[in-house]
Amino acid sequence: MSDKETVWKTAITQIQPNHVRVRGYDIADLMTKLSFGGAVYLIVVGQLPSPEIGRLMDALLVSSIDHGATPPSVLAARTAASTGASLSASVAAGILSINRHHGGAIEECARQLNAIVRGTKQTGKNLDEAARASMDEMKKTGRRMSGFGHRIHTADPRTARLFELARQAGVFKDHCEAALAVERFFQAAGKPLPINVDGAIGAILADLEFPYEAMNGIFMIARSPGLVAHVVEEQTREKPMRRIDPEKHAYDGPPVRNL
Repeated sequence: MSDKETVWKTAITQIQPNHVRVRGYDIADLMTKLSFGGAVYLIVVGQLPSPEIGRLMDALLVSSIDHGATPPSVLAARTAASTGASLSASVAAGILSINRHHGGAIEECARQLNAIVRGTKQTGKNLDEAARASMDEMKKTGRRMSGFGHRIHTADPRTARLFELARQAGVFKDHCEAALAVERFFQAAGKPLPINVDGAIGAILADLEFPYEAMNGIFMIARSPGLVAHVVEEQTREKPMRRIDPEKHAYDGPPVRNL
């Protein structure tokens, strides 16, 4: 189609007979030279990541692939599957359950950390002072800091590994440091709230200058394989139309295994 005939345009993927190019790169080349995490970075950001950032993106996706049978998205997907819904409909029900209070903390945390970082530049305060000022202001207005605390973990094992990889990739910068400053604030206030995986991802993506609007999408991409597994298990193992009590389940999968 000629440019004169086009009504709208896309800068993401070009399709021509026998050719597929994602952000200008031949997909056959990407298939052998880029990991899935690197490809996610490319298609969202529009440029190739360094090998280190590609590995970090892989880790971000793996970190959120699943978190057991109790998260709202899993319960929604299993409930839909229990009614006889298809795989696509059941997974969609799970994805639709990823919102502000489940999986949606990534973008919000990144924006809040950015406000702290900007506060240091505007006022000359250090990160600890800016974090304290930001937390005090949130308390006055009844807002909460996203990405901190967890209903199960007192030290989210995913956070430490992600920060370690961010340091190795050379992208542990202002937003990650701001997250640590907020964690120190909560500790000093006598209310320890560790950085959870959403907060770690938000901080890292902000330091990568990832677009805010796409940040929660990283969680959706990461969680989709887990939702597929839960739906298939529900469809093949459980009775239809059952009452799903998130507290009354037991794990009976493989024992601890080492890579």
